[in-house]
Order: sequence, then C-alpha cells, then structure tokens
Amino acid sequence: MAGFTFQHICMILVGSLLMYLAIAKNFEPNLLLAMGFGAILANIPMSSAIDQFVDGQEMEGALSLLFNAGVGNELFPLLIFIAVGAMCDFSPLISNPRMFVFGITAQAGIFITMGLAFYMGFSLKEAASIGIIGAADGPTAIYVANRFAKNLFAPISVAAYTYMAMVPIIQPPVIKLLTTKKERAMKMVYVEKPVSRRTLLLFPIAVTAVAGFIAPASVALIGFLMFGNLLRVSGVTDRLSQAAQNELANIVTILLGLAISRKMTGPEFVNPTTLLIIGMGLFAFVFDTVGGVLSAKALNIFLPDGKKFNPIVGAAGISAFPMASRVAQRLGQEADRDNYLLMHAVGANVAGQIGSVIAGGVLLAWLGG
Repeated sequence: MAGFTFQHICMILVGSLLMYLAIAKNFEPNLLLAMGFGAILANIPMSSAIDQFVDGQEMEGALSLLFNAGVGNELFPLLIFIAVGAMCDFSPLISNPRMFVFGITAQAGIFITMGLAFYMGFSLKEAASIGIIGAADGPTAIYVANRFAKNLFAPISVAAYTYMAMVPIIQPPVIKLLTTKKERAMKMVYVEKPVSRRTLLLFPIAVTAVAGFIAPASVALIGFLMFGNLLRVSGVTDRLSQAAQNELANIVTILLGLAISRKMTGPEFVNPTTLLIIGMGLFAFVFDTVGGVLSAKALNIFLPDGKKFNPIVGAAGISAFPMASRVAQRLGQEADRDNYLLMHAVGANVAGQIGSVIAGGVLLAWLGG
C-alpha cells in the first residue's frame, strides 16, 4: 500500500460518485460510467492501468496507452465530432436562421469565465481552457485544454462532461430566475419550411469554409463535425452515417471515457485548484444560459408581436444537444400545456453546437493554439 494516500481514496470516491450519477440518475451514462470506473482503476495502489516503474523500467499502463493514442493527439474528440455531426439535423436551423443569434450569445459564459479565471491568477491560455467548459461541448473542451493547459486537463474534462449531463438541473432555476411565467408561456408559431437536398448538402460545406476563414484553427473541429453531417445528408452513405451514429459513437465514447480517467489520479486531481476550476465551470454554464435568455429578451424589444422569441429558446443555444432543447420544451409546457417550443429550441441548439466549436477555434487562433 506504499504511496496510497488520502488523495487516492478521494478519487476512488469520485469515481464511485460518477458511476452512481450514470446508473442511478442517468446523467450522461455512456461517458460517466467509463470515467468513473477508470478513475477507480487509476487509483488502486500499483495499478497496472497506469504507468508504473517495475525493476527500474517504465511499464505503460492500459489507460495511459489509450490517453496517448487518442486524447494526447486529439484523435478521439475529432472522431466524436464525426458522430455528433451525423446525429445533427440542421433543417430546423436552416429553415429559421434567426436561431444562429442564440448559437452565438449563449457562448457568453465562455468569455466571461475566461476573464474571471485570468483575473484570479491563471495564465491566459489556462483561463481560455477553463472558460471553454462553458461551451457545453466535451470534445471541444478536451481539444482546447489539451492544446493550452495539459496540467488542468483532468478537472476541465470532468467538469465539462458532468455539467453537460446536469443541464436539466442547472438550466431551469436560472431560466425561471430571469423570466416570468407569462414570458415562459409565450407561444412561437412554427411553420415547417421544406429544405432542399441541395441546401442540406451545401450547408456543411459552406459552414466549414466560412468558419475556416474566420478562425483557421477551427477547421479540424468544425470540419469533422460537418463531415459527419455530410454523411447524413448526402443520401449515398446511409451505411456510413448509421455507423458513425452508432458503432463509431459507442466505441469512441467508451475509449474516451477510459482515456480521460488516466488523468484522474489523486495527486493530479485532488487539490484546491481543481475545486476552483469545477466551480468556475458551473459559473460558465450559468452565464451561457443567462446570455441566451437576456439576448432573446433584448431582441424582443425591437420585434413586433408575433415575431418575438420565447426567452427559453435563447437558453437552448448552448451546445448540449439535445438536452437543452428538451429542457426548453419542458419548461414551456410547464408554463402552458399547449406551448410547443421543441422545434425552435432544436434550431437554437444545433446553432449552439456550431457556435461552441467556432468559439473554441477563435480561442485557438487568438492565443496561438
């Protein structure tokens, strides 16, 4: 038991908590279950799952191998983006491009938190890595943190995915604090507009090109996301699209969860900085929601009746897809049983998926990632 400390015990308990949230509460179970179990493996004394020195020679552990093969070189996050792109239907956004506004404004928490972290003494690149937790997009958070703050990788990854899973808990009280029941009950007419196959094909290509010119550092992120969507809409790669949505997503999610747990060892994770980062991650998520809601209310000042936004839809502009849009639908129906916001919220939600990736690319370009 040499080298087994209170910090290792804490991380075994954290791993157990993550598994509890996955199994009992159904919070992002596909990822948190692997992360939780991997955290236990990484903190068992002399575990062969992580690197160990045996007879003066370093033996590479299984979790270390996964981390170096898929996270250290950013492969797993990019493969996840292909899967996410194949799952996304951009039709509600294309038919109602006004929702792009919320895909931008609901990223406010990233930059507010970045400023706060910098003010609290983190370097600019570390502050950007902490702020990107507010992207509500685990792969983007991993990608940026791996470029800018490898020393903070573990708490940033855990915070990003845990808070993504807790969107149904985090968002409702913030939205209710900022809105009245009358505002939440506001109905928005949804007119289904047919989107041509040509438009669906051109959309991922155009988004990649525009984002690439704005922030070249985002090309890998946005490009893999849009390639996954191109598989979906091309009409000639249905088998590949289904494989991306199912087999690829499932396999890479398992490997990514286990790989992240490599950095969840007691000495690396249990310290005051970790608690501070987890707290600022929550701050980022809250202010993403605040940014989306307040931007909708601000726009309503200038819009005529019948064109106004339900402020809940603004909050759906975060990247946590499809949880944020489901939260919007539920809150709208709590205020008025006949209020149907889902399609509007889905448009804002997929806009947030694009917005979060571009925000990550902007940070990479701005800070030299």
